[in-house]
Amino acid sequence: MSIKNYIKAARLRTLPLSISGIIVGSFLALSAGFFDWYICILSIFTTIGFQVISNFANDYGDGIKGTDTKRIGEERMVSSGKISPKQMKLAIIYTTIVTIITAVMLIYKAFGSSNFGYSVLFFCLGIISVIAAVKYTVGGSAYGYSGFGDLFVFVFFGLLSVMGSYFLYTKQVHSIILLPAFSIGLLSSAVLNLNNMRDRKNDEISNKNTIVVKIGSKAAKSYHYSLLFLSLVFAIIFVFSKYTNTVQFIFLLAYIPLCIHMIYVYKSDDASNLDGELKKVALSTFLFAILFGLGQVL
Repeated sequence: MSIKNYIKAARLRTLPLSISGIIVGSFLALSAGFFDWYICILSIFTTIGFQVISNFANDYGDGIKGTDTKRIGEERMVSSGKISPKQMKLAIIYTTIVTIITAVMLIYKAFGSSNFGYSVLFFCLGIISVIAAVKYTVGGSAYGYSGFGDLFVFVFFGLLSVMGSYFLYTKQVHSIILLPAFSIGLLSSAVLNLNNMRDRKNDEISNKNTIVVKIGSKAAKSYHYSLLFLSLVFAIIFVFSKYTNTVQFIFLLAYIPLCIHMIYVYKSDDASNLDGELKKVALSTFLFAILFGLGQVL
């Protein structure tokens, strides 16, 4: 089996989005006087591992259920027959093993042997992350088929990613960190919502009851605008609460392509046209994370 097929199944274009929360959490820790390159690098690799597990599981789950038969966008490997279900299962298992090893290394680097309670907590969070990634589309009770995918993305890509990475450096929790965590979570949910808007007709046929399927395409657009707008609001509130200079507002540059994107979505009546917008929103989120973080340390 060609390695290229597994690379396609890993969906590399989703990886910058997956580490956006780690970037924000790391910059916030740096601005508070805490940083460690080893923790940063291990956090990024662990998060990428979780994302690849999720992408493999999504390809597998949708593939065996027939959801991807007539999907728009990137070709899926299981539904196309280029990777068999058994081979994809093995890929999920191997990736999980490597990711758990990386997570253990991260936990040990962050907490050592003196904070056993924290180590157990983060190890459990790692196991929960793997289970959540797999259960998104795999199994009869896959929550991605019941409209809970947006909540999963908001919690894991936003809250857990930003606050968890911040805690790994600082061993502290501050409620104010929820604000940028909300921003990343909402932007990440917007990417998923856009994906579901594109796939609405096929998902409806396949009984994949995403939020878009439940509320319809018109309401889904309003929901989409709300996610993007609220992400901006929470970021602005955070900056005002921590304001020292105008450089902190540099993250607003990331919203220029997002505003153009919203206009395009508003004018678009063809769901297939939304496929190209996924990359734009994902990369804009990545840009937001970098600019927001730089604004806190410059």
